[in-house]
Amino acid sequence: MIAGCLALNASFEPLTMVPMRRALRLVIDGKAEIVESDAERVVRSERLALPRPVVIRLTRFVHVPRRFRRQVTNTFLFARDRYRCQYCGRSTADLKPREALTRDHLIPLSRGGTNDWSNVVTACGPCNTRKANRLPEEIGMHPIVSPVEPHFVHLSWAVRRLTPKQARYIRLFYGEETLHQLQELEHRTGAA
Repeated sequence: MIAGCLALNASFEPLTMVPMRRALRLVIDGKAEIVESDAERVVRSERLALPRPVVIRLTRFVHVPRRFRRQVTNTFLFARDRYRCQYCGRSTADLKPREALTRDHLIPLSRGGTNDWSNVVTACGPCNTRKANRLPEEIGMHPIVSPVEPHFVHLSWAVRRLTPKQARYIRLFYGEETLHQLQELEHRTGAA
């Protein structure tokens, strides 16, 4: 079953997943058109029958600032770091319930650090507590992978499931390599 519908900008840029009811409302209101549908399923009302949309395209271009999409959130941070502590290498599955993944600042906020992609890493609770407000050099704890700002596409799609029809639009707009990376993230997220 398809849980949501892929919404494309007027330029065919993948924007986000929307709930089925929202997708149908956009189509009925003329704000979107159905690009791909599930031919075997029809959504019916008293006066209307529409194929169940899988991919819709907005009829008017919506400007989405890239800066907004690159916000550091724990969901996207953990996805970027593949749900592994960047100090000890343990994954979510390896942690005890009280050792959950957390956000660690390489240069602590209390020492002038910032909350941006190049200064944050995923850390398990024990590693974060051990590092405390010290610099990596002071305690000898260096991240396994140097933190970098991921491409916004990886952030936008890191925590979503795509159907084959929806994945085709990611491939068309961003390329095969990006789709492959997203599928890798999806596989890891599903296994965690």
